[in-house]
Amino acid sequence: MQRDRLLRLRSNLALIYSFYREPTSMIDKRKRILLIGNHFQDSSHNINAWQELARQLASVNYDVITTSNKINRISRIFDMIFTIISRRRHYDVAQVDLFSGPAFIWGFISVIMLRLFQKPTILTLHGGNLPEFTRKHSGLVKYILQKPNIVTVPSNYLLHALKPYRTDIRLIPNAININHYPFKNRCNAEPKLIWLRAFHEIYNPELAIKVIARLKTKFPNIILSMIGPDKGDGSMQRTRQLAVQLNIEEFVDFPGKATKDEVPRWLNQGDIFINTTNFDNTPISVMEAMACGLCVVSTNVGGIPFLLEDGFDAL
Repeated sequence: MQRDRLLRLRSNLALIYSFYREPTSMIDKRKRILLIGNHFQDSSHNINAWQELARQLASVNYDVITTSNKINRISRIFDMIFTIISRRRHYDVAQVDLFSGPAFIWGFISVIMLRLFQKPTILTLHGGNLPEFTRKHSGLVKYILQKPNIVTVPSNYLLHALKPYRTDIRLIPNAININHYPFKNRCNAEPKLIWLRAFHEIYNPELAIKVIARLKTKFPNIILSMIGPDKGDGSMQRTRQLAVQLNIEEFVDFPGKATKDEVPRWLNQGDIFINTTNFDNTPISVMEAMACGLCVVSTNVGGIPFLLEDGFDAL
């Protein structure tokens, strides 16, 4: 089984190259790209895949412009619009991340603005709840999917769900650098559980507490480490309170946020990875756990069944 996969970066580069009419001229031409998505820099957010993409593109001789790092939604939309207009002579191609819910608005507006300026655009679809959002707003989603030059998805789950709305959607799977995740063969797994997401209601952290409460009688040495930043919706407080109410606070640890470089070390302190999300696509955290050899137990949502069926073929 092939354990090494090319990073998602290389596939994106291939797509970007296709926009240039004279490929041979790219050798001497500085490539310039605008990345539109959530590029937050505060302590309550983990480094996400598109921020890593920006870093990787910059490392291979791209001029990269990113927008937006604004936390407030209204400020974020205006920052994206301002960047698209004011920096229009400083980028040759744009890549837009499209989510469901309120985030759909800034993705929609960005694609329309880029179309007005005739900028080649790649639209990347995200989020385990996007198929449900599309069923409720099918006309709107179908309209915006026709505007970009290329539409990509990171999972078979989104590909199957969105292909009726545009037939040439391209699959570029989420990927990780397998060499960064030391593999450990867990022949005799111990009840050391790892939960690694942000504390937000969509990730359902309270379910992890309920799991420990159910298992502690059978496994008195069970322990759960819940690693991740507080997104500020009260989920962390409710999770901690539930642990106290169920009298299992001694079985649960809250180390806080982990940097990207720290993730492998935290994962390899446990044997079982627990994913409790209400909605999901193909989460990087689950792929990282699989790469480290943890036993993965997850809710049956979104792209998780596809990911667990494919195993390392998805990496």
